[in-house]
Amino acid sequence: MEETLRNGRTVRKPKKHKKMTWSLVKDQRQLIYMSVPLLAYIVLFAYVPIWGWTMAFQDYKPAKSFSDQKWVGFKHFEFLFKDDSFLQVLRNTLAMSVINLVLGFVTAIILALLLNEIRKVFWKRTVQTISYLPHFLSWIIVTGIVATSLASDGIVNDVLLKLHLIKEPIQWLSEGKYFWGIVGASHVWKEVGWNTIIYLAAMASIDPALYEAAEIDGASRYRKMFHVTLPGIKPTIIILLIMSIGHILEAGFEVQYLLGNGLVVDWSQTVDIFVLKYGLAQGNYSLATAAGIFKTVVSVTMLLFANWIAKRLGEERLL
Repeated sequence: MEETLRNGRTVRKPKKHKKMTWSLVKDQRQLIYMSVPLLAYIVLFAYVPIWGWTMAFQDYKPAKSFSDQKWVGFKHFEFLFKDDSFLQVLRNTLAMSVINLVLGFVTAIILALLLNEIRKVFWKRTVQTISYLPHFLSWIIVTGIVATSLASDGIVNDVLLKLHLIKEPIQWLSEGKYFWGIVGASHVWKEVGWNTIIYLAAMASIDPALYEAAEIDGASRYRKMFHVTLPGIKPTIIILLIMSIGHILEAGFEVQYLLGNGLVVDWSQTVDIFVLKYGLAQGNYSLATAAGIFKTVVSVTMLLFANWIAKRLGEERLL
Protein backbone atom coordinates (compact mmCIF):
# COMPACT_ATOMS: atom_id res chain seq x y z
CA MET A 1 0.00 0.00 0.00
CA GLU A 2 1.33 3.44 -0.93
CA GLU A 3 0.81 6.45 1.32
CA THR A 4 0.46 10.06 0.18
CA LEU A 5 -0.39 13.26 1.97
CA ARG A 6 -3.66 14.98 1.09
CA ASN A 7 -4.99 18.04 2.94
CA GLY A 8 -2.78 17.26 5.91
CA ARG A 9 -4.01 13.65 6.14
CA THR A 10 -2.36 10.41 5.19
CA VAL A 11 -4.25 8.61 2.44
CA ARG A 12 -3.63 4.97 1.69
CA LYS A 13 -3.77 3.99 -1.94
CA PRO A 14 -4.42 0.41 -3.01
CA LYS A 15 -1.90 -1.33 -5.22
CA LYS A 16 -2.58 -1.24 -8.92
CA HIS A 17 -3.85 -4.47 -10.44
CA LYS A 18 -1.66 -6.31 -12.89
CA LYS A 19 -2.52 -5.82 -16.53
CA MET A 20 -4.04 -8.80 -18.26
CA THR A 21 -1.34 -10.31 -20.48
CA TRP A 22 -0.98 -13.60 -22.32
CA SER A 23 1.73 -14.75 -19.92
CA LEU A 24 -0.58 -14.07 -16.95
CA VAL A 25 -3.37 -16.05 -18.62
CA LYS A 26 -0.93 -18.88 -19.29
CA ASP A 27 0.19 -18.93 -15.65
CA GLN A 28 -3.42 -19.17 -14.48
CA ARG A 29 -4.67 -21.62 -17.08
CA GLN A 30 -5.54 -24.23 -14.44
CA LEU A 31 -7.97 -21.80 -12.83
CA ILE A 32 -9.43 -20.95 -16.23
CA TYR A 33 -9.96 -24.65 -17.04
CA MET A 34 -11.69 -25.13 -13.68
CA SER A 35 -14.04 -22.23 -14.39
CA VAL A 36 -15.23 -23.59 -17.74
CA PRO A 37 -17.97 -25.90 -16.32
CA LEU A 38 -19.25 -23.10 -14.09
CA LEU A 39 -19.24 -20.66 -17.00
CA ALA A 40 -21.11 -23.17 -19.18
CA TYR A 41 -23.68 -23.69 -16.40
CA ILE A 42 -24.26 -19.93 -16.08
CA VAL A 43 -24.60 -19.46 -19.84
CA LEU A 44 -27.02 -22.38 -20.25
CA PHE A 45 -29.27 -21.70 -17.27
CA ALA A 46 -28.95 -17.93 -16.77
CA TYR A 47 -28.41 -16.35 -20.18
CA VAL A 48 -29.94 -18.71 -22.74
CA PRO A 49 -33.42 -18.50 -21.08
CA ILE A 50 -33.32 -14.70 -21.60
CA TRP A 51 -34.43 -15.54 -25.15
CA GLY A 52 -37.86 -16.14 -23.61
CA TRP A 53 -38.13 -12.44 -22.80
CA THR A 54 -39.23 -11.90 -26.38
CA MET A 55 -42.67 -13.18 -25.31
CA ALA A 56 -43.20 -9.93 -23.40
CA PHE A 57 -43.15 -8.03 -26.70
CA GLN A 58 -45.50 -10.43 -28.50
CA ASP A 59 -49.04 -11.70 -28.22
CA TYR A 60 -47.49 -15.08 -27.61
CA LYS A 61 -49.37 -18.19 -28.69
CA PRO A 62 -47.72 -21.51 -27.78
CA ALA A 63 -49.02 -23.25 -30.93
CA LYS A 64 -47.30 -20.79 -33.30
CA SER A 65 -43.65 -20.69 -34.33
CA PHE A 66 -41.43 -17.75 -33.44
CA SER A 67 -41.73 -16.19 -36.90
CA ASP A 68 -45.54 -16.36 -36.78
CA GLN A 69 -45.89 -14.53 -33.45
CA LYS A 70 -47.51 -11.09 -33.47
CA TRP A 71 -45.22 -8.33 -32.16
CA VAL A 72 -46.95 -5.72 -30.00
CA GLY A 73 -44.05 -3.69 -28.58
CA PHE A 74 -44.56 -2.39 -25.03
CA LYS A 75 -48.30 -3.11 -24.97
CA HIS A 76 -48.10 -5.51 -22.02
CA PHE A 77 -45.83 -3.20 -20.02
CA GLU A 78 -48.30 -0.35 -20.51
CA PHE A 79 -51.11 -2.62 -19.37
CA LEU A 80 -49.17 -3.58 -16.24
CA PHE A 81 -48.71 -0.03 -15.01
CA LYS A 82 -52.31 0.87 -15.81
CA ASP A 83 -53.69 -2.24 -14.12
CA ASP A 84 -54.82 -1.58 -10.54
CA SER A 85 -54.34 -5.22 -9.58
CA PHE A 86 -50.65 -5.17 -10.56
CA LEU A 87 -50.06 -1.93 -8.65
CA GLN A 88 -51.71 -3.57 -5.65
CA VAL A 89 -49.48 -6.63 -6.08
CA LEU A 90 -46.43 -4.36 -6.30
CA ARG A 91 -47.49 -2.62 -3.08
CA ASN A 92 -47.86 -5.94 -1.29
CA THR A 93 -44.48 -7.16 -2.54
CA LEU A 94 -42.63 -4.03 -1.46
CA ALA A 95 -44.38 -3.88 1.92
CA MET A 96 -43.71 -7.52 2.84
CA SER A 97 -40.14 -7.34 1.51
CA VAL A 98 -39.35 -4.29 3.64
CA ILE A 99 -41.01 -5.87 6.70
CA ASN A 100 -39.02 -9.08 6.25
CA LEU A 101 -35.81 -7.12 5.70
CA VAL A 102 -36.18 -4.90 8.76
CA LEU A 103 -37.42 -7.62 11.12
CA GLY A 104 -34.84 -10.08 9.84
CA PHE A 105 -31.92 -7.70 10.39
CA VAL A 106 -33.02 -6.39 13.77
CA THR A 107 -33.90 -9.75 15.32
CA ALA A 108 -30.79 -11.49 13.97
CA ILE A 109 -28.48 -8.79 15.35
CA ILE A 110 -30.23 -8.76 18.74
CA LEU A 111 -30.09 -12.57 19.04
CA ALA A 112 -26.42 -12.59 18.01
CA LEU A 113 -25.62 -9.96 20.66
CA LEU A 114 -27.42 -11.97 23.34
CA LEU A 115 -25.79 -15.24 22.33
CA ASN A 116 -22.39 -13.57 22.34
CA GLU A 117 -22.91 -12.62 25.99
CA ILE A 118 -23.56 -16.22 27.10
CA ARG A 119 -20.42 -17.44 28.83
CA LYS A 120 -21.29 -21.14 29.08
CA VAL A 121 -20.42 -22.70 25.73
CA PHE A 122 -22.89 -25.57 26.23
CA TRP A 123 -25.88 -23.27 26.71
CA LYS A 124 -24.73 -21.00 23.89
CA ARG A 125 -24.52 -23.89 21.44
CA THR A 126 -27.83 -25.31 22.65
CA VAL A 127 -29.73 -22.05 22.17
CA GLN A 128 -28.08 -21.47 18.80
CA THR A 129 -28.92 -24.97 17.58
CA ILE A 130 -32.56 -24.70 18.69
CA SER A 131 -32.91 -21.27 17.06
CA TYR A 132 -31.67 -22.29 13.61
CA LEU A 133 -33.38 -25.69 13.38
CA PRO A 134 -36.57 -24.16 11.85
CA HIS A 135 -34.44 -23.04 8.88
CA PHE A 136 -34.32 -26.66 7.73
CA LEU A 137 -38.11 -27.02 7.74
CA SER A 138 -39.92 -26.55 4.44
CA TRP A 139 -42.45 -23.75 4.12
CA ILE A 140 -45.17 -26.39 3.77
CA ILE A 141 -44.51 -27.50 7.35
CA VAL A 142 -43.99 -23.97 8.64
CA THR A 143 -47.21 -22.60 7.16
CA GLY A 144 -49.07 -25.63 8.50
CA ILE A 145 -47.79 -24.85 12.01
CA VAL A 146 -48.65 -21.17 11.59
CA ALA A 147 -52.17 -21.89 10.30
CA THR A 148 -52.83 -24.33 13.16
CA SER A 149 -51.51 -21.91 15.77
CA LEU A 150 -53.59 -19.01 14.42
CA ALA A 151 -56.83 -20.96 14.05
CA SER A 152 -59.85 -19.85 16.06
CA ASP A 153 -59.15 -22.69 18.52
CA GLY A 154 -55.37 -22.44 18.14
CA ILE A 155 -52.79 -21.77 20.83
CA VAL A 156 -52.48 -18.05 20.05
CA ASN A 157 -56.17 -17.35 20.65
CA ASP A 158 -56.19 -19.63 23.71
CA VAL A 159 -53.32 -17.73 25.33
CA LEU A 160 -54.81 -14.33 24.53
CA LEU A 161 -58.20 -15.39 25.90
CA LYS A 162 -56.70 -16.71 29.14
CA LEU A 163 -54.74 -13.49 29.57
CA HIS A 164 -57.99 -11.56 28.99
CA LEU A 165 -56.39 -9.56 26.16
CA ILE A 166 -59.25 -10.43 23.79
CA LYS A 167 -62.90 -11.29 24.43
CA GLU A 168 -63.41 -13.63 21.47
CA PRO A 169 -61.13 -15.54 19.09
CA ILE A 170 -59.61 -13.52 16.25
CA GLN A 171 -59.70 -14.86 12.71
CA TRP A 172 -56.06 -14.03 12.02
CA LEU A 173 -55.90 -15.45 8.50
CA SER A 174 -59.23 -13.99 7.44
CA GLU A 175 -58.37 -10.31 7.89
CA GLY A 176 -55.94 -8.64 5.53
CA LYS A 177 -54.63 -6.14 8.09
CA TYR A 178 -52.90 -8.98 9.97
CA PHE A 179 -51.41 -10.76 6.96
CA TRP A 180 -48.19 -8.75 6.50
CA GLY A 181 -47.36 -9.05 10.18
CA ILE A 182 -47.99 -12.81 10.12
CA VAL A 183 -45.67 -13.22 7.13
CA GLY A 184 -42.97 -11.13 8.82
CA ALA A 185 -43.24 -13.09 12.09
CA SER A 186 -43.13 -16.40 10.19
CA HIS A 187 -39.93 -15.37 8.40
CA VAL A 188 -38.35 -14.29 11.68
CA TRP A 189 -39.23 -17.57 13.43
CA LYS A 190 -37.87 -19.64 10.54
CA GLU A 191 -34.70 -17.71 9.66
CA VAL A 192 -33.56 -15.69 12.69
CA GLY A 193 -31.28 -18.41 14.05
CA TRP A 194 -29.68 -19.06 10.68
CA ASN A 195 -29.10 -15.34 10.06
CA THR A 196 -27.26 -14.93 13.38
CA ILE A 197 -24.46 -17.29 12.32
CA ILE A 198 -22.65 -14.73 10.20
CA TYR A 199 -22.94 -12.06 12.91
CA LEU A 200 -21.53 -14.45 15.51
CA ALA A 201 -18.64 -15.19 13.16
CA ALA A 202 -17.98 -11.45 12.81
CA MET A 203 -18.09 -11.01 16.60
CA ALA A 204 -15.52 -13.79 17.02
CA SER A 205 -13.00 -11.68 15.05
CA ILE A 206 -13.25 -8.67 17.39
CA ASP A 207 -10.04 -8.10 19.34
CA PRO A 208 -10.57 -9.24 22.99
CA ALA A 209 -8.27 -6.39 24.08
CA LEU A 210 -11.06 -3.96 23.25
CA TYR A 211 -13.37 -5.66 25.76
CA GLU A 212 -10.59 -5.65 28.37
CA ALA A 213 -9.95 -1.95 27.84
CA ALA A 214 -13.67 -1.20 28.10
CA GLU A 215 -13.91 -3.24 31.31
CA ILE A 216 -10.96 -1.34 32.81
CA ASP A 217 -12.77 1.91 31.98
CA GLY A 218 -15.77 0.63 33.95
CA ALA A 219 -18.05 -0.23 31.04
CA SER A 220 -20.96 -2.54 31.82
CA ARG A 221 -21.94 -5.48 29.60
CA TYR A 222 -24.51 -3.33 27.81
CA ARG A 223 -21.92 -0.59 27.24
CA LYS A 224 -19.58 -3.16 25.72
CA MET A 225 -22.34 -4.33 23.40
CA PHE A 226 -23.09 -0.83 22.15
CA HIS A 227 -19.54 0.58 22.05
CA VAL A 228 -17.42 -2.46 21.18
CA THR A 229 -19.49 -5.29 19.66
CA LEU A 230 -21.82 -3.28 17.43
CA PRO A 231 -19.05 -1.07 15.97
CA GLY A 232 -16.99 -4.24 15.44
CA ILE A 233 -19.65 -5.87 13.27
CA LYS A 234 -20.74 -2.64 11.56
CA PRO A 235 -18.96 -3.47 8.25
CA THR A 236 -20.68 -6.88 8.18
CA ILE A 237 -24.07 -5.30 8.82
CA ILE A 238 -23.54 -2.76 6.03
CA ILE A 239 -22.41 -5.39 3.52
CA LEU A 240 -25.37 -7.69 4.25
CA LEU A 241 -27.77 -4.76 4.04
CA ILE A 242 -26.36 -3.68 0.69
CA MET A 243 -26.62 -7.24 -0.64
CA SER A 244 -30.25 -7.41 0.49
CA ILE A 245 -31.17 -4.24 -1.39
CA GLY A 246 -30.98 -6.12 -4.69
CA HIS A 247 -33.70 -8.51 -3.49
CA ILE A 248 -36.19 -5.81 -2.58
CA LEU A 249 -38.85 -7.44 -4.78
CA GLU A 250 -38.15 -10.92 -3.36
CA ALA A 251 -40.92 -10.92 -0.77
CA GLY A 252 -41.38 -14.65 -1.15
CA PHE A 253 -43.82 -16.99 -2.82
CA GLU A 254 -44.47 -20.09 -0.72
CA VAL A 255 -45.66 -18.47 2.50
CA GLN A 256 -47.98 -16.01 0.72
CA TYR A 257 -49.34 -18.69 -1.59
CA LEU A 258 -49.92 -21.22 1.21
CA LEU A 259 -51.30 -18.85 3.84
CA GLY A 260 -53.28 -16.69 1.43
CA ASN A 261 -56.97 -17.19 0.69
CA GLY A 262 -59.83 -15.40 -0.99
CA LEU A 263 -60.48 -13.22 2.06
CA VAL A 264 -56.96 -11.71 2.11
CA VAL A 265 -56.15 -11.86 -1.60
CA ASP A 266 -55.77 -8.05 -1.76
CA TRP A 267 -52.99 -8.29 0.83
CA SER A 268 -51.32 -11.61 0.06
CA GLN A 269 -50.56 -11.61 -3.66
CA THR A 270 -46.96 -10.85 -4.69
CA VAL A 271 -45.34 -10.37 -8.09
CA ASP A 272 -44.39 -14.07 -8.19
CA ILE A 273 -47.98 -15.13 -7.54
CA PHE A 274 -49.16 -12.63 -10.17
CA VAL A 275 -46.80 -14.23 -12.72
CA LEU A 276 -48.07 -17.71 -11.81
CA LYS A 277 -51.70 -16.61 -11.95
CA TYR A 278 -51.49 -15.04 -15.40
CA GLY A 279 -48.76 -17.24 -16.88
CA LEU A 280 -50.13 -20.68 -16.03
CA ALA A 281 -53.68 -20.32 -14.77
CA GLN A 282 -54.88 -17.97 -17.53
CA GLY A 283 -52.30 -18.70 -20.22
CA ASN A 284 -51.30 -15.05 -20.66
CA TYR A 285 -47.58 -15.79 -20.97
CA SER A 286 -46.75 -12.41 -22.46
CA LEU A 287 -48.15 -10.44 -19.53
CA ALA A 288 -46.49 -12.77 -17.02
CA THR A 289 -43.15 -12.39 -18.80
CA ALA A 290 -43.49 -8.61 -18.77
CA ALA A 291 -44.05 -8.68 -15.02
CA GLY A 292 -41.00 -10.92 -14.59
CA ILE A 293 -38.86 -8.57 -16.69
CA PHE A 294 -39.97 -5.62 -14.58
CA LYS A 295 -38.94 -7.47 -11.43
CA THR A 296 -35.54 -8.33 -12.92
CA VAL A 297 -34.86 -4.78 -14.10
CA VAL A 298 -35.65 -3.41 -10.64
CA SER A 299 -33.37 -6.01 -9.02
CA VAL A 300 -30.48 -5.24 -11.39
CA THR A 301 -30.92 -1.50 -10.83
CA MET A 302 -30.86 -1.95 -7.08
CA LEU A 303 -27.77 -4.18 -7.33
CA LEU A 304 -25.94 -1.50 -9.34
CA PHE A 305 -26.99 1.07 -6.76
CA ALA A 306 -25.78 -1.19 -3.95
CA ASN A 307 -22.48 -1.74 -5.77
CA TRP A 308 -22.05 2.04 -6.05
CA ILE A 309 -22.69 2.44 -2.32
CA ALA A 310 -20.17 -0.30 -1.51
CA LYS A 311 -17.56 1.36 -3.69
CA ARG A 312 -18.13 4.72 -2.03
CA LEU A 313 -17.89 3.18 1.43
CA GLY A 314 -14.66 1.48 0.40
CA GLU A 315 -13.17 4.76 -0.80
CA GLU A 316 -14.15 6.53 2.43
CA ARG A 317 -12.58 3.72 4.48
CA LEU A 318 -9.24 4.35 2.76
CA LEU A 319 -9.28 8.07 3.67
